[in-house]
Amino acid sequence: MKLLAISGSLRAASINTALLELAARLAPADVSVELFAGLGDLPHFNADREAEPIPSVLEWRERVRTADGLLICSPEYAHGVPGSLKNALDWLVGGVEIVDKPVALLNASPYSTHAHASLAETLRTMSARVVPEASLTLPVRGKPLPTGGLATDPAVVAGLRASLHEFVRATQTARPPQG
Repeated sequence: MKLLAISGSLRAASINTALLELAARLAPADVSVELFAGLGDLPHFNADREAEPIPSVLEWRERVRTADGLLICSPEYAHGVPGSLKNALDWLVGGVEIVDKPVALLNASPYSTHAHASLAETLRTMSARVVPEASLTLPVRGKPLPTGGLATDPAVVAGLRASLHEFVRATQTARPPQG
Protein backbone atom coordinates (compact mmCIF):
# COMPACT_ATOMS: atom_id res chain seq x y z
CA MET A 1 0.00 0.00 0.00
CA LYS A 2 1.27 3.45 -0.90
CA LEU A 3 0.23 6.52 1.09
CA LEU A 4 1.05 10.08 0.09
CA ALA A 5 1.83 12.40 3.02
CA ILE A 6 1.09 16.09 2.51
CA SER A 7 2.19 18.78 4.94
CA GLY A 8 0.27 22.03 4.75
CA SER A 9 3.34 23.85 6.05
CA LEU A 10 6.23 25.00 3.88
CA ARG A 11 8.46 25.71 6.91
CA ALA A 12 11.73 23.79 7.08
CA ALA A 13 11.22 23.03 10.79
CA SER A 14 7.50 22.28 10.56
CA ILE A 15 5.97 20.16 13.31
CA ASN A 16 3.36 19.06 10.75
CA THR A 17 6.06 17.70 8.45
CA ALA A 18 7.80 16.10 11.45
CA LEU A 19 4.58 14.25 12.33
CA LEU A 20 4.29 12.93 8.77
CA GLU A 21 7.94 11.86 8.76
CA LEU A 22 7.34 9.98 12.00
CA ALA A 23 4.23 8.38 10.50
CA ALA A 24 6.41 7.14 7.62
CA ARG A 25 8.81 5.55 10.12
CA LEU A 26 5.96 3.96 12.12
CA ALA A 27 4.05 2.61 9.13
CA PRO A 28 3.63 -1.17 8.89
CA ALA A 29 6.23 -2.95 6.75
CA ASP A 30 3.80 -3.41 3.85
CA VAL A 31 2.88 0.30 3.77
CA SER A 32 5.06 3.00 2.24
CA VAL A 33 4.47 6.61 3.21
CA GLU A 34 6.01 9.12 0.81
CA LEU A 35 6.16 12.80 1.67
CA PHE A 36 5.12 15.17 -1.12
CA ALA A 37 7.64 18.01 -1.06
CA GLY A 38 6.37 20.01 -4.04
CA LEU A 39 3.54 22.03 -2.49
CA GLY A 40 5.49 25.28 -2.79
CA ASP A 41 6.36 24.55 -6.44
CA LEU A 42 2.75 24.61 -7.66
CA PRO A 43 1.73 27.80 -9.49
CA HIS A 44 -1.28 29.75 -8.32
CA PHE A 45 -4.38 27.95 -9.49
CA ASN A 46 -5.94 29.41 -12.63
CA ALA A 47 -8.79 27.51 -14.29
CA ASP A 48 -7.66 28.90 -17.65
CA ARG A 49 -4.42 26.90 -17.25
CA GLU A 50 -5.93 23.59 -16.12
CA ALA A 51 -5.31 21.88 -19.47
CA GLU A 52 -1.71 23.13 -19.76
CA PRO A 53 1.01 20.53 -19.19
CA ILE A 54 2.56 22.29 -16.19
CA PRO A 55 5.22 19.85 -14.87
CA SER A 56 4.67 20.51 -11.14
CA VAL A 57 0.89 20.18 -11.53
CA LEU A 58 1.21 17.00 -13.60
CA GLU A 59 3.48 15.48 -10.94
CA TRP A 60 1.07 16.51 -8.15
CA ARG A 61 -1.93 15.00 -9.90
CA GLU A 62 -0.03 11.78 -10.68
CA ARG A 63 1.20 11.39 -7.10
CA VAL A 64 -2.35 11.80 -5.78
CA ARG A 65 -3.79 9.50 -8.45
CA THR A 66 -1.38 6.65 -7.76
CA ALA A 67 -1.59 6.83 -3.96
CA ASP A 68 -3.90 4.42 -2.17
CA GLY A 69 -4.63 7.12 0.39
CA LEU A 70 -3.56 10.55 1.62
CA LEU A 71 -2.24 11.62 5.02
CA ILE A 72 -2.61 15.37 5.45
CA CYS A 73 -1.19 17.32 8.38
CA SER A 74 -1.68 21.06 8.28
CA PRO A 75 -1.32 24.09 10.48
CA GLU A 76 -4.00 26.72 10.86
CA TYR A 77 -3.30 30.26 9.68
CA ALA A 78 -5.77 32.96 10.79
CA HIS A 79 -8.48 30.31 11.34
CA GLY A 80 -7.96 28.91 7.83
CA VAL A 81 -6.17 26.36 5.70
CA PRO A 82 -2.77 27.60 4.50
CA GLY A 83 -2.98 29.05 1.00
CA SER A 84 -0.39 26.65 -0.41
CA LEU A 85 -2.45 23.61 0.62
CA LYS A 86 -5.72 25.08 -0.61
CA ASN A 87 -4.00 25.97 -3.89
CA ALA A 88 -2.82 22.36 -4.30
CA LEU A 89 -6.34 21.09 -3.68
CA ASP A 90 -7.73 23.58 -6.19
CA TRP A 91 -5.52 21.99 -8.88
CA LEU A 92 -7.38 18.69 -8.22
CA VAL A 93 -10.94 20.01 -8.37
CA GLY A 94 -11.36 19.56 -12.14
CA GLY A 95 -9.97 16.00 -12.17
CA VAL A 96 -10.79 12.61 -10.73
CA GLU A 97 -7.54 11.97 -8.84
CA ILE A 98 -9.03 12.58 -5.40
CA VAL A 99 -12.53 11.20 -5.96
CA ASP A 100 -13.20 8.41 -3.41
CA LYS A 101 -9.57 8.68 -2.21
CA PRO A 102 -9.31 7.86 1.53
CA VAL A 103 -7.82 10.73 3.55
CA ALA A 104 -6.64 10.84 7.16
CA LEU A 105 -6.29 14.29 8.69
CA LEU A 106 -3.62 14.80 11.33
CA ASN A 107 -3.60 17.93 13.45
CA ALA A 108 -0.66 19.00 15.59
CA SER A 109 -2.64 21.38 17.80
CA PRO A 110 -5.90 20.97 19.72
CA TYR A 111 -6.43 24.71 19.24
CA SER A 112 -6.40 24.48 15.43
CA THR A 113 -10.01 23.50 14.90
CA HIS A 114 -11.19 25.95 12.25
CA ALA A 115 -8.73 24.92 9.54
CA HIS A 116 -9.15 21.23 10.38
CA ALA A 117 -12.93 21.46 9.95
CA SER A 118 -12.57 23.59 6.82
CA LEU A 119 -10.09 21.15 5.29
CA ALA A 120 -12.40 18.21 6.00
CA GLU A 121 -15.31 20.08 4.39
CA THR A 122 -13.24 20.99 1.32
CA LEU A 123 -12.13 17.38 0.89
CA ARG A 124 -15.68 16.03 1.26
CA THR A 125 -16.88 18.59 -1.29
CA MET A 126 -14.20 17.28 -3.67
CA SER A 127 -15.58 13.74 -3.11
CA ALA A 128 -12.57 12.52 -1.13
CA ARG A 129 -13.38 10.07 1.65
CA VAL A 130 -12.22 11.52 4.97
CA VAL A 131 -11.71 8.66 7.43
CA PRO A 132 -12.71 10.06 10.85
CA GLU A 133 -11.51 7.05 12.85
CA ALA A 134 -8.00 7.55 11.38
CA SER A 135 -7.98 11.33 11.76
CA LEU A 136 -6.19 12.52 14.85
CA THR A 137 -5.29 15.60 16.86
CA LEU A 138 -2.01 15.35 18.71
CA PRO A 139 -1.17 18.12 21.20
CA VAL A 140 2.42 18.67 20.10
CA ARG A 141 2.41 22.27 18.90
CA GLY A 142 3.47 24.71 21.57
CA LYS A 143 5.11 22.03 23.72
CA PRO A 144 8.86 21.67 23.92
CA LEU A 145 9.95 18.74 21.79
CA PRO A 146 11.44 15.83 23.69
CA THR A 147 15.23 15.60 23.46
CA GLY A 148 15.04 12.72 20.98
CA GLY A 149 12.25 14.29 18.94
CA LEU A 150 8.64 13.21 18.48
CA ALA A 151 9.60 9.54 18.26
CA THR A 152 10.45 9.58 21.98
CA ASP A 153 6.99 10.82 23.01
CA PRO A 154 5.00 7.66 23.85
CA ALA A 155 1.61 9.39 23.44
CA VAL A 156 2.51 10.68 19.96
CA VAL A 157 3.89 7.31 18.86
CA ALA A 158 0.86 5.42 20.19
CA GLY A 159 -1.56 7.89 18.60
CA LEU A 160 0.14 7.77 15.20
CA ARG A 161 0.35 3.97 15.24
CA ALA A 162 -3.36 3.70 16.06
CA SER A 163 -4.22 6.24 13.36
CA LEU A 164 -2.15 4.40 10.75
CA HIS A 165 -3.70 1.06 11.74
CA GLU A 166 -7.22 2.45 11.34
CA PHE A 167 -6.33 4.20 8.09
CA VAL A 168 -4.78 1.09 6.55
CA ARG A 169 -7.82 -0.96 7.62
CA ALA A 170 -10.28 1.57 6.20
CA THR A 171 -8.25 1.97 2.99
CA GLN A 172 -8.00 -1.77 2.41
CA THR A 173 -11.73 -2.26 2.83
CA ALA A 174 -12.37 0.55 0.33
CA ARG A 175 -10.03 -0.83 -2.35
CA PRO A 176 -11.54 -2.77 -5.22
CA PRO A 177 -10.52 -6.44 -5.28
CA GLN A 178 -7.18 -7.02 -7.04
CA GLY A 179 -6.81 -9.58 -9.83
